[in-house]
Amino acid sequence: MGIETSPYGLRVRTPRRYEEAVAATRAALREVGFGVLTEIDVRRVMKDKLGLDFRPYVILGACHPEFSHRALEAELEIGLLLPCNVIVYAEGAGSVVAAMDPVATLGAVVGNPALEEVGREVRKRLEVVLDSMGGP
Repeated sequence: MGIETSPYGLRVRTPRRYEEAVAATRAALREVGFGVLTEIDVRRVMKDKLGLDFRPYVILGACHPEFSHRALEAELEIGLLLPCNVIVYAEGAGSVVAAMDPVATLGAVVGNPALEEVGREVRKRLEVVLDSMGGP
């Protein structure tokens, strides 16, 4: 099936259970040089703050130090668009793993070729992460 796209993201569906998909995503991010700076357990937040039940869903704030530095050097306020969010959520018996599309996101800063190049390089690495999830 491969990587699906939206105007702002990339995603894959995987037969992996949620917990396994989260662990595999973290490992795949590490393999291509990303660290996870933030983690938001959306299910827990919805329960704690609103009393609502929600599917297992996590937002991982992934950062690649080299590319982040290059982006900040090219456009100081690009930090408003960092880190790269990667989500994992349960869907049926499997999961969905999705990442923001850095080409689309960094493309919001018009006319900065240095950012366009960083976006393309980050997207290639995120595609490696998504491809590693082993879709149906």
